[in-house]
Amino acid sequence: MGDNTLFRSLDLIEPGDLVHYHGSIKTAHGFYLAVPCPCSVCRLRHDLNPTDTRYLLTDPWGDLPGPQCVRRASITRSTTCN
Repeated sequence: MGDNTLFRSLDLIEPGDLVHYHGSIKTAHGFYLAVPCPCSVCRLRHDLNPTDTRYLLTDPWGDLPGPQCVRRASITRSTTCN
């Protein structure tokens, strides 16, 4: 099994993956590109607990800013990433 296949089988979010946001900000529900959140709070949180990665979501079309500091439970990797 290749590294990419193993990574995908774990349903992990890779930087630049297309995800569907379904979190608490209902007006922001939709598709975004996910990258690890670069803010200092999220970086510190990740340093203390590497399993607690938060994400910055960016609009794939560049029209609107997306949510930041998003928990993993609030996003689902799009099936187009398989």
